[in-house]
Amino acid sequence: MGILGFLILGLIAGAIAKAILPGRQGGGWLITLVLGVVGAILGGWIGSLIFGGGLAEFFDLRTWLLAILGSIIVLLIYGMVTRRGSRV
Repeated sequence: MGILGFLILGLIAGAIAKAILPGRQGGGWLITLVLGVVGAILGGWIGSLIFGGGLAEFFDLRTWLLAILGSIIVLLIYGMVTRRGSRV
């Protein structure tokens, strides 16, 4: 998968993760892109540890599920960090 495909995957996976999680997450499309790409990297790493294979093809269901799962994890961590910072 090329860089452009990976960025599109990250943007869509980040948007889906924001839609799945309850509550209001801040950030625009740039934050969504960054969180989605980091989440896709994390999901690919988790997939390679558990299943022996990470992100394969753009249109592979496993690639999308791993990217969305990783994006949800990164979005949860991002939410905890930004909420903690706003209390101070």
